Amino acid sequence: MSALFEPFKLKGASLRNRIAVPPMCQYMAVDGMPNDWHHAHYAQIARGGAGLVIVEATAVSPEGRITPGCTGIWNDGQAKAFAPTVAAIKAAGAVPGIQIAHAGRKASANRPWEGDDHIAEGDAGGWQTIAPSPIEFGAHLPKVPRAMTLDDIARVREDFVAAAKRALDAGFEWLELHFAHGYLGQSFFSEHSNQRNDAYGGSLENRSRFLLETLAAVRKVWPEHLPLTARFGVIEYDGRDEQTLAESIELAKGFKREGLDMLSVSVGFSTPAARVPWAPAFLAPIAQKVRRAAGLPVSSAWGIGVPELAERCVASEQLDLVMVGRAHLANPHWPYFAAQELKVERAAWTLPAPYAHWLERYKVS
Repeated sequence: MSALFEPFKLKGASLRNRIAVPPMCQYMAVDGMPNDWHHAHYAQIARGGAGLVIVEATAVSPEGRITPGCTGIWNDGQAKAFAPTVAAIKAAGAVPGIQIAHAGRKASANRPWEGDDHIAEGDAGGWQTIAPSPIEFGAHLPKVPRAMTLDDIARVREDFVAAAKRALDAGFEWLELHFAHGYLGQSFFSEHSNQRNDAYGGSLENRSRFLLETLAAVRKVWPEHLPLTARFGVIEYDGRDEQTLAESIELAKGFKREGLDMLSVSVGFSTPAARVPWAPAFLAPIAQKVRRAAGLPVSSAWGIGVPELAERCVASEQLDLVMVGRAHLANPHWPYFAAQELKVERAAWTLPAPYAHWLERYKVS
């Protein structure tokens, strides 16, 4: 039996295997509205056989978008537009998830293929960014954000709550809070971006406060029987990795106390000076440390597109779920490919029944 193809249950969500499609921004929305592109994209990937499909980072407010092309869920019209895509994911046999996010000081950027840099000052398409402190990210994102007031913090927290309610109304059954990648949640935690001297800065307890308060507020409105998860950068690769990982584990324990059900382990990306040691599944051993120390199920992405490697990550209990992203873009039926490579009996039945019928019955290619 392949560990990768064992079912996985978290709260009321039952996944047919341990393969998840992580959020991958498409940058194809207009005014935050998902459209035909998103519907076709997610429906196609869900038909491929993954157990979980998480919709891209979706902004909780207009200012929270990374780019003008990012999806949003700050109004009811956007939530309603997501509903057919949610239904298509479910019809294909996958659990539909969504990642809600605020980009913080990395917001107001051009789409990657149009520069991947901050929209120029004075351009009508850009907007004022906000962050814990008025510190720019640097490199291709030089815009100095406005330091958030306590009222701003409360407002954004409530934006996450409202987004969670709309995600539920749209039919999503798995919610992920985006606290990673140098966006707003990560910015509060990281000393690279947070130099506040109030209750939201300085000590580990204070730097964790926004994340824990936001999680607790969302937990109150997100149903207890559905998974509430977060993506968080537990390490920065900035020369202070031991300290950052130790603090991240303490935060993960706090997440669990506040009702988090699973942590997606990633990199902080809080500074352009980081030296990330890119390699296949390089975060899996770190995720296992977090899993054991915090007592939380974990997932991770980055370089897990080879079936044998994905299998080892699950079989060795480094990861509970593998997040397979770019490999799904190259091959939406990656789970079927993986099942064949791992010699899973009747591999075709990892696909929806109509596909499996034709592949099993007619063997001539």
